[in-house]
Amino acid sequence: MAKLEGKVLVAQGGGPTAVINQSVVGAVLEARKFPQVTHVYGALHGVNGIINENFLDLTEATTHNLEAVAATPSAGLLSTRDKPDVEYCKKIFTTCQAHNIRYFFYCGGNDSADTCRIVNEQAREAGYELRVIHVPKTIDNDLKVTDHCPGYGSAAKFVAQAFAGANLDNRAIPGVYIAVVMGRHAGFLTAASALAKKYPDDGPHLIYLPERAFVKEKFLADVKAVYEKYGRCVIAASEGIVDENGTPIITAFTGGEKDSHGNVQLSGTGALGDLLAADVKAMGIKRVRSDTFGYLQRSFLGCVSEVDQYEAREVGEKAAQYAIWHNVDGSVAIKREGDYAVSYFLTPLETVARHSTEMPAGFINAEGNYVTDDFLRYARPLVGQMPLMERIQAPRVEKILNK
Repeated sequence: MAKLEGKVLVAQGGGPTAVINQSVVGAVLEARKFPQVTHVYGALHGVNGIINENFLDLTEATTHNLEAVAATPSAGLLSTRDKPDVEYCKKIFTTCQAHNIRYFFYCGGNDSADTCRIVNEQAREAGYELRVIHVPKTIDNDLKVTDHCPGYGSAAKFVAQAFAGANLDNRAIPGVYIAVVMGRHAGFLTAASALAKKYPDDGPHLIYLPERAFVKEKFLADVKAVYEKYGRCVIAASEGIVDENGTPIITAFTGGEKDSHGNVQLSGTGALGDLLAADVKAMGIKRVRSDTFGYLQRSFLGCVSEVDQYEAREVGEKAAQYAIWHNVDGSVAIKREGDYAVSYFLTPLETVARHSTEMPAGFINAEGNYVTDDFLRYARPLVGQMPLMERIQAPRVEKILNK
């Protein structure tokens, strides 16, 4: 088979992560090794940059510069929230034809995979040789087929460490602390709040996930039981928790406000945390605080999982290898091997496009208010080394005046 000669186009879509730049740089540096690749372009602001021909010629970027960008969180090529339909994708394909783009690598979630699928079909129908590879990325960890998603491990590490710190604070000055975590309809990121727990009385004491119906009365009973046992309570709640009818709890505050994609707006305010805190205060507990982590989870400097970094790099490299070496299309996926290693494989674009997954039932306890050991075993290798924490170990002095 003749080698397909032409340009490579790389782009990023959706929310930034701490390691998405590793994937882009992995794809760029790997692609630059192949003689049939004439140039490597990077599209600014994802698909929006493609249809507007806002390209950088990454062929001329130094390796040192690219490696420095790889180690930098967020999206080095900048991103977009555009969700292309068929007509939008026709513009993407037309631009690829005009610039003799023969390899298109798009880093993103399931919407980005769907863009890859549509453009790939359009190229095939037009008889234009274009290899299209979706490179997985999402902190929500909700892509199908792959064992886990690059970006999740680092965001999970941030969540785990943030809750560890909040727990230390809450133990020093007891009360009820509630933090709302991203993840939309998948609870993986919120579940990560348990990963740094060391002692039996450490928080989070309660974890509420969108995979289980949130019942206000049960929530308050859970809080009351923990508070009576420990004199304090740390709670992790997913932004996407829903009632027994599947309606997001946040709509009680927002009235069902929609985002640019037509989805219920789950984040962007502290409304859910305020709502839950008000319910707890109504029980008579005075010291109640709530936080919403928001964008902090996505690109926090200095809180990157080493495992997440190298896996993000390798899915980018594999994208270039599959397309240029093997002349195939698809979505790069991760397979877990043993305890703990990974291998990579290519899955058809349609198996990932538009679809999403949720936390397995076996990762959530029977009460629906915490995670299981199976989840901890699944997630711990992904976050890498965690900071050490300790308590003072010394005997109490016998009281004289206040016996």
